[in-house]
Amino acid sequence: MFKPTYIFNTITDITPEFLNKNNIKALLLDVDNTLSVAHANKTLREGVPEWLSAMRENDIEMLIVSNAKKKRAKRFADSIALDVIGLAAKPLPFGYIKAVSKLKIKRKNVAMVGDQIFTDVLGGRLAGVKTVFLTDITPEDKPFFKIKRRLEQIMLKRWKNER
Repeated sequence: MFKPTYIFNTITDITPEFLNKNNIKALLLDVDNTLSVAHANKTLREGVPEWLSAMRENDIEMLIVSNAKKKRAKRFADSIALDVIGLAAKPLPFGYIKAVSKLKIKRKNVAMVGDQIFTDVLGGRLAGVKTVFLTDITPEDKPFFKIKRRLEQIMLKRWKNER
């Protein structure tokens, strides 16, 4: 349940060609450490504006799914002209299911993109969508995040050795 469908370094490594090849027509996007540079930071990661344009030019639907409060999530989503599901309660599947329903695209053609195995990946898997885990993560200073990141690194190493 925790193993992502795909692993990329950063969101800008995901190309329209890759998505088309894998029959992915829509992306559910996390904000913190995925589109933005760190948690609670509004600064977009380098290359994200161009990446968003490329996705739009290739008719890839996108919608933000965030655990952030609705007001904060909407403010961020509005700044990049995307719709949003705020207070998504990830990893519970309800926010993902609502997002897929809003997009009107079959779950098999949707992928969740995020930086956390225990929220983004697990929730995406529970909702029945493909998952993309991003590994280029800004280091966290809060103890809870440090523990989660360490567990993620152990899991990633194990999956790499399984290949």
